Amino acid sequence: MEQIEIKISNNEINYEEAMLFMESRVDDIGKNKSQELLWFLNHNNIFTQGTSASKEEVLNSNIIDVIKTNRGGKTTYHGPGQRIVYFMLNLNNKNKDIRKFITIIESSLISFLANYNIEAKAFKDRVGIWVTKSNNITFNKEKKIGAIGLRIKKWITYHGLSFNINPDLKYYNYIHSCGLKEYQNTSMEELGIKLEQSEFDNKFKKIFLEKLSTI
Repeated sequence: MEQIEIKISNNEINYEEAMLFMESRVDDIGKNKSQELLWFLNHNNIFTQGTSASKEEVLNSNIIDVIKTNRGGKTTYHGPGQRIVYFMLNLNNKNKDIRKFITIIESSLISFLANYNIEAKAFKDRVGIWVTKSNNITFNKEKKIGAIGLRIKKWITYHGLSFNINPDLKYYNYIHSCGLKEYQNTSMEELGIKLEQSEFDNKFKKIFLEKLSTI
């Protein structure tokens, strides 16, 4: 596999600025002017709506800004305490299989969570990572800890994964997260685990790159 650049941002990055950066980088990757990139970052408090989102998914638009975006998926929350991973990767030199690529992201986070005695799974009918069991206690109903929303341009990926370390979960009360009314979101903090974002960055990066090397 060709060298993939790792970019770590510890300050909050404006969402619209991040979108402009990604679009420029994807164009450069397509022209062989730049390396592929994994970008770890945080956003300020915002709701974002993907290409299949509807207005009804935002229950109160006066809480924080609502931004339309070109990623796939519906409505989600971003904010401090939530780690974002953006994948600017060229599938032209890998496997041109979007579902396979999403599965690698899902399975990487599931493997990461297993290190903390957290069982999680993915479902075919709703993209994301769902906790079913934590500290040997099985939930009555699974809770979402990670969301995925991607866009593909000429087989180059961008946007990616959001993972709840210790965000303020109250913001999920103001949306139908990912278009789903009947499910709750959770975080590592709510599950009783103190996790530094640098620990997440390092461990997830290692797991993901190992899995990516198989396609």
